Amino acid sequence: MKWRGRRQSSNIEDRRGSSGGFGGFGRSGGSRIGLPTGRARAGGGLGIGAIVVILIVAWIAGINPLELLSGGGGGGPVVTGQPSRQQAPTGTPDDAGGQFVAVVLADTESTWQRIFREGGETYKEPILVLFSGQTSSACGFASAATGPFYCPGDQKVYIDLDFYRELRDRFDAPGDFAQAYVIAHEIGHHIQNLLGVLPDVNAARQKASKAKANELSVRLELQADCLAGIWAHDAETRDVLEVGDIDEALNAAAQIGDDAIQQRTQGYVVPESFNHGSSAQRSRWFKRGFEQGNLDACDTFGPANI
Repeated sequence: MKWRGRRQSSNIEDRRGSSGGFGGFGRSGGSRIGLPTGRARAGGGLGIGAIVVILIVAWIAGINPLELLSGGGGGGPVVTGQPSRQQAPTGTPDDAGGQFVAVVLADTESTWQRIFREGGETYKEPILVLFSGQTSSACGFASAATGPFYCPGDQKVYIDLDFYRELRDRFDAPGDFAQAYVIAHEIGHHIQNLLGVLPDVNAARQKASKAKANELSVRLELQADCLAGIWAHDAETRDVLEVGDIDEALNAAAQIGDDAIQQRTQGYVVPESFNHGSSAQRSRWFKRGFEQGNLDACDTFGPANI
């Protein structure tokens, strides 16, 4: 990925080396842009087979494990204890890792500003929080083991950059564009939140049967992968990509599929417990967004076979 010397977003809250902080609670509504939600209504919990799988799946693919373990699933804030009222100022980091993240975030801003503008909307840019060790969010307490996640309560993306080492070494997904894909997936959840998809789906999951809740979760995650693909499509039109970048993203998507994670962590696969999608599904929906480059391609809640 061609990232050096490019614009960096100033929407970075760098809490590394501090005790972290807490953003405000946000609320989003619907949109005229028209991403279909397929609003399902039915009851239960997430139903993943074991806590360790919940933690690892959430850690890799974008929802705070505290929400999954509590049944919240990102639909609203889950506050634990008294949050710190400190908040790091936003700006651009001065280290290479932080600058890379700031460039990727800026690039997603360019993509979604254009798409929202063309749909008659204004894109509300999220804040990306860099932390190390532990921090607080409007969705609860986060540690390095939480991994990257998006919190709809404060509309912030959280990431400990040590995660990228795990992505490379433990999950066999090296490359800067694999790292960029992780950020773009979390921004995909922000897009879902702005369009009203995320709150609708999380509300439905809380009322759903175990099987239906898992299905809705899979559709939500695959849509975020597809939205990440739309960003990659737009980045390619702006000559940001290099040879091999898309292969890096597709490999990362495959390595963090539910089946791949379950096989790696417990030695067997339980398809009915999937809540992020299989390796094949995640790769396919990222590729679909990349190839088609429009929101209509990402209707994971419609009649399309996920």
